[in-house]
Amino acid sequence: MTFGYARCSTTETKQNIDRQKRELKALGAEHVFWEYASGALLRRPELQKLLAVIKPGDTIVCTEVTRLTRSVSQLCDIIATAEEKQLKLIIGDYTIDCSSGINPMTEATLLIAGVFASLERKMTIERVRSGIATARAKGIRLGRPHLRADQLPAAVYKYWDRYKRGELSKIEYAKLCGISRSTLYRYIALLTDG
Repeated sequence: MTFGYARCSTTETKQNIDRQKRELKALGAEHVFWEYASGALLRRPELQKLLAVIKPGDTIVCTEVTRLTRSVSQLCDIIATAEEKQLKLIIGDYTIDCSSGINPMTEATLLIAGVFASLERKMTIERVRSGIATARAKGIRLGRPHLRADQLPAAVYKYWDRYKRGELSKIEYAKLCGISRSTLYRYIALLTDG
């Protein structure tokens, strides 16, 4: 059987995973495991499910090495699993048949791709850190904008007296205001401190 694996680092509101799914189907994937998780994480639920269901002779398809993993050590583990279960790996246009063992040159090429995937991730992290440091050095405030008590939603004020009298729990108060409890806690702190 041919299984596909698709992954994006951020949530579905920021990245669309459908392109990968379409490409995996075009590469022959009969079933696609997909998730939103960092490629550096060693424990990804859908990847773990995929590795648990594969059987000798199956094929794993992904669009590129970075979708499979951004960790060289995890890539080595996946290669070892592919050899042990005699799998075929299709990564984009590159096919690696591990049914009779992987040849050293193919393994080296795959590992080099893994090293570059890991390097790309580390460089991105470094660029982000550098950008944050530069912004702070320029006096730019990062994070959520500072909120004042007079900027709170009207619903918070509408039910404030009932909450103070103990007629509403925090859960009820948050539901009536249409906000999360963590947001309500910040608003209450603003109202009681200000």
